[in-house]
Amino acid sequence: MENEFMKMANHSGVTEFQLLGFSEFPELQLPLFILFSILYLMAVLGNLLVIFVVCADRHLHSPMYFFLANLSILDIFSVTVSVPKLLDILLTQSNTISFTACILQMYGYMVSVMTEYLLLTAMAYDRYVAICNPLRYPIIMNKRICALLAAVSWTTGFLDPLPHLITISKFSFCDINEINHFFCEITAVLKLSCTDTSVIQTMTFIMSAFTSFTPLLLTLISYVFIISTILKICSREGKSKAFSTCSSHLTVITLLYGIMMGVYLLPESGDSVKSNKLPTAVYIVTSPLLNPLIYSLRSKELNVALRRVISRMSMLSIMKHFR
Repeated sequence: MENEFMKMANHSGVTEFQLLGFSEFPELQLPLFILFSILYLMAVLGNLLVIFVVCADRHLHSPMYFFLANLSILDIFSVTVSVPKLLDILLTQSNTISFTACILQMYGYMVSVMTEYLLLTAMAYDRYVAICNPLRYPIIMNKRICALLAAVSWTTGFLDPLPHLITISKFSFCDINEINHFFCEITAVLKLSCTDTSVIQTMTFIMSAFTSFTPLLLTLISYVFIISTILKICSREGKSKAFSTCSSHLTVITLLYGIMMGVYLLPESGDSVKSNKLPTAVYIVTSPLLNPLIYSLRSKELNVALRRVISRMSMLSIMKHFR
């Protein structure tokens, strides 16, 4: 694939781009580096902890935590696609990125967005079955179905952006190769093309609508049935218990779509790319933090499992010491 991208780069006449990052704020380079470094480490370590606990504790070997582990893997991939290069730019001012790396970065970002929405939709379906059809839950959400839902999410996420990336890779780019962003965001890259981009912009708009609003619609439908079922439960304790099983997922969904809409549906200014750079950075870095942070705060099962794993590791360490 890399050789193919290099051929496309030669075709376009461009071999590298310059990422401007936050060069318009020279006094904020170091503070931004420190801030994004801390958030990046928190996102990676938090999601690694979730994956470790889910794998290590057999009590968490259930569909909900299977999808949570998949989401954590995706969040690590997502935040690593763009943040390390951003940190490099902020610290060393080395803002050059090759044509191939730029295309791959753009591809990775599109993959992470698409896959995340699909995984969250699969989790919504899991919660729908658990609350609305609890007696058949083990049958419906068996290991084969869970693996299939995860595989469809990942496969669709990796395959869907390919036509757009291949088309963009064949574009001709002008002499100005400065991308007014901190990563190879598709809109910022298309502004540099000498080719008519109206078709690809339409394709991108359609894909963005599909990747965001279709999963959102399916998630909303699931929660309409979930809330309707919870309201029919007579006891307050039963309602509270039923709602607690989906509260973490609902919180993640609400915050994720809220941040996304706040970033991408803001009214355009004279330079919408420039005005959206900082909000986009916040979105990219904080979204992967939502998963471990919210589930660790709101999921009693995960907290109990974490204490159980720590206790088990402590006991093994003590036994090993006395041998």
